[in-house]
Amino acid sequence: MKLTDLTITQAKDLLKKKEISAVELTKAYIENMSKYKSLNAFVTETPEIALESAKIADDNIAKDKARELEGIPLAIKDLYCTKGVRTTASSKMLENFVPEYESTVSKKLLDAGISMLGKTSMDEFAMGSTNLTSYFGEVKNPYKRNGEDLVPGGSSGGSASAVASGMAMAATGSDTGGSIRQPSSFCGLVGMKPTYGRASRYGMVAFASSLDCPGPITRTVADSALFLKVISGLDEKDPTTAPREVIDWTEVLGQSVKGLKVGIPAEYKSDKLNPEVQKLWDERAEDFKKLGAEVVEISLPHTKYSLPVYYIIAPAEASSNLSRYDGVKYGYRTSSPFKSLDEMYELTRTEGFGAEVKKRLLIGSTILTEEFYERSYLKALKTRRLICNDFDEAFKQVDVILTPSTTGAAFSKNDKLSPLDIYLNDVYTVGSSLAGLPSISIPVGKDKNGLPLGLQVIGRKFDEATVYKFAYQIEFISQFDNTPSKVMGE
Repeated sequence: MKLTDLTITQAKDLLKKKEISAVELTKAYIENMSKYKSLNAFVTETPEIALESAKIADDNIAKDKARELEGIPLAIKDLYCTKGVRTTASSKMLENFVPEYESTVSKKLLDAGISMLGKTSMDEFAMGSTNLTSYFGEVKNPYKRNGEDLVPGGSSGGSASAVASGMAMAATGSDTGGSIRQPSSFCGLVGMKPTYGRASRYGMVAFASSLDCPGPITRTVADSALFLKVISGLDEKDPTTAPREVIDWTEVLGQSVKGLKVGIPAEYKSDKLNPEVQKLWDERAEDFKKLGAEVVEISLPHTKYSLPVYYIIAPAEASSNLSRYDGVKYGYRTSSPFKSLDEMYELTRTEGFGAEVKKRLLIGSTILTEEFYERSYLKALKTRRLICNDFDEAFKQVDVILTPSTTGAAFSKNDKLSPLDIYLNDVYTVGSSLAGLPSISIPVGKDKNGLPLGLQVIGRKFDEATVYKFAYQIEFISQFDNTPSKVMGE
């Protein structure tokens, strides 16, 4: 097996036994980063930093002082501030921004011994589900459809592309309305959005503060459970983190699901759902029955409002968060001549933001005006509460909810999809984001073109343990092969 085909769990075992070194493992990934540069998964590569960390890891392992992720080569999505390393959020606005502090998530990973390979591309300021809106160019999916390039999903498309192709063993993502789960589904990976407040947002470039969630993109459920344990926990720098115990979720993997109840929401059965996804959904539900779980049809009656509510609340919060980018304190400032401060603001933001970001900021700013505030924003907040109530009622009947991750497989930018069609990719993920629930996407099969398809498990708040328990069973039953060398046709 190639070194870049190893999972985190396998690599940890081999490193501990000293059968491989952290340096040779890291070098293998650096070679792949060069080999697959055409995928454009990275904005900034940090091979020197990675190798230096790998040398320290080998020394720690030799002294039997290995940390939890000692010597594991990972990639960091480019909205996590990394001290001394450029952090751009894939925007011209932050093209040359080098933070002087470390995000909590990346600090926890570095403290756990990772080798940071670089910063992965994303949709600009995490706004998008294609990774076509990055200022640094589009990211490509390692999977192709009859030779045609496909989108990797977004906004964490760079992270997903890097992991699927073997340019990183795993990567951080961020999920606002599905931006970990959707690209994971498109690239045949495991993508976990934990409960809102499980992991710190400190040092993340903000999009929508009440929705943004850090989380891992990995190849296996076991790797995801290990990764999430490292990045979770209360953080005094982020008052939205919860004082909840962080457990070792790897210990629940393989446990029986007998006697537990699985909910199938009637509202998620749509004519827009690819029949191949529906078939896999039905099959896994039957598989759970064979394992002794009870499958129950449930109702989430306000599901139809999830997308409209999301596309009111998220742009509104974004318009507030991104008002700080004005060309005064940091980031891009227009080089065009201006006669007033207001004109400088206008030119800076016009030149510094891409089309998708500007569109969402205009929508958000309009929503927050006196004219629209009560009849749009406040109404959306009230409807969000109803969506949360639907999930609360459902979890009185069931332990987890099983749904598709996306309506279908990855698509091409040449498919001439409308903006609405692209937004509809999030139809199965935004509900649990609005409710702040833990949700994981697991690859379960392929469509007729050989492209990955995923299913999603949604759980109660802070019950990642049950979510992982079911995800592991799905993974075991599906036996989806996402070995990077196979994905890349080597």
